[in-house]
Amino acid sequence: MAQWTSAVGAAQLARLLNSQQDRPAGPGTRRPPAYRALADGVRLLVLEGRVPVAARLPAERELALALSVSRTTVAAAYEALRTEGFLESRRGAGSWTAVPAGNPVPARGLEPLPPEALGSMIDLGCAALPAPEPWLTRAVQGALEELPPYAHTHGDYPAGLPALRAMIADRYTARGIPTMPEQIMVTTGAMGAMDAICHLFGGRGERIAVESPSYANILQLMREAGARLVPVAMAEGLTGWDLDRWRQVLREAAPRIAYVVADFHNPTGALADEDQRRRLVDAARSAGTVLVADETMSELWLDPDLGAGMPRPVCAFDPAGSTVITVGSASKAFWAGMRIGWVRAAPDVIRSLVAARAYADLGTPVLEQLAVNWLFGTGGWERAVEVRRAQARENRDALVAAVRRELPGWEFEVPGGGLTLWVRTGGLSGSRLAEAGERVGVRVPSGPRFGVDGAFEGYVRLPFTVGGALAEEAAVRLAAAARVVETGGTSGAEAPRTFVA
Repeated sequence: MAQWTSAVGAAQLARLLNSQQDRPAGPGTRRPPAYRALADGVRLLVLEGRVPVAARLPAERELALALSVSRTTVAAAYEALRTEGFLESRRGAGSWTAVPAGNPVPARGLEPLPPEALGSMIDLGCAALPAPEPWLTRAVQGALEELPPYAHTHGDYPAGLPALRAMIADRYTARGIPTMPEQIMVTTGAMGAMDAICHLFGGRGERIAVESPSYANILQLMREAGARLVPVAMAEGLTGWDLDRWRQVLREAAPRIAYVVADFHNPTGALADEDQRRRLVDAARSAGTVLVADETMSELWLDPDLGAGMPRPVCAFDPAGSTVITVGSASKAFWAGMRIGWVRAAPDVIRSLVAARAYADLGTPVLEQLAVNWLFGTGGWERAVEVRRAQARENRDALVAAVRRELPGWEFEVPGGGLTLWVRTGGLSGSRLAEAGERVGVRVPSGPRFGVDGAFEGYVRLPFTVGGALAEEAAVRLAAAARVVETGGTSGAEAPRTFVA
């Protein structure tokens, strides 16, 4: 019986391998043999989760043709991978990817490190900050006071607590977008919202247009739902969307849905202006595409001049409510541990989402809903978000200064909000930087996690999750990782050291 659970075609694997571009070797730097370079490339794809564990690899002859190398080179690379524990084979069943005994199975998203690993590793993988106390504690205490009446009920509210649905609707109305509670569904975080939307609109084989780059975890969610992703390149710098490209994709590919982050885009930090929002909604309406607008970052403006000048939400340009579905969340603006999200859409869409939920998670925890409702109703939300902005702003400025000092050849623009810095790494492979970073004690996600089919190999994403001396140490470790990649070294990297902020 075969041990593989999926397959990677020769053309797909060749595209992924060819995306791993390295800086040309300097004087005195020895290039590895072709088979070794191929084995290293496959190993990196497995370690990053871009090729799944237990995925059947192409036959040697097929991959050799796709890569324009000899079959002997592929056979030697496969043998090296088998020796190192990254490949298993069986006559008649082929060869499939594996991980050596004792190695963790690679994550395909951006999961945070377990707490026990934080002493020696600086985690720049997860764009999340500690809770803005004392507001978390106060919110939970307030929720406990409101809990007794709900404890006498069944506790299942598939659409969300009526009080919280009304509160979220009132907040949209206060922003100039009249909204009824019937247009709101409370979800388990923004990921829960996107999962419900993808299963309703983006079933297996459906096309979904996505920004390129885009949020890695959402891209993976869509892939696992069986969607066909259609990437649309962002405009240059932090200027938002390229509307000519969007119109072309919507017209020619006719995607069922499109997913966008208009407010401090993840990972680039771009902010779409009102004219872009209006034009994209018009284009989606003309194409019959449902536009899903992720506004989880919308309140995280960091530059003071943006506070009073933020563009209106994308749904403001869809008064009929037939084109735009909005996703919001408490997880980015407040705390990742507060898994409360919501969907704003037309009432018939909300009814369909609620009906489908019976086969998913049934509902969202009542206590957390009450905590968010307490924050919204008491003014605690605004004060907590002010704490979050100050924290993120301080971290952003410290990280920017440290990276500019330690890695002057890396290029980026400083966003006015959000939680991430999108960095061009001076020609170095982001995948190899991520691998070297693990060895020197800094965890950083490579650019291809945010793209489709190996795009953005020359980038990494740096979140504003560390500041002060820890940001400086993170930049020092990133510079050490860069030196390892530049010299082609596989050893000699500094061992991670315990750091106490």
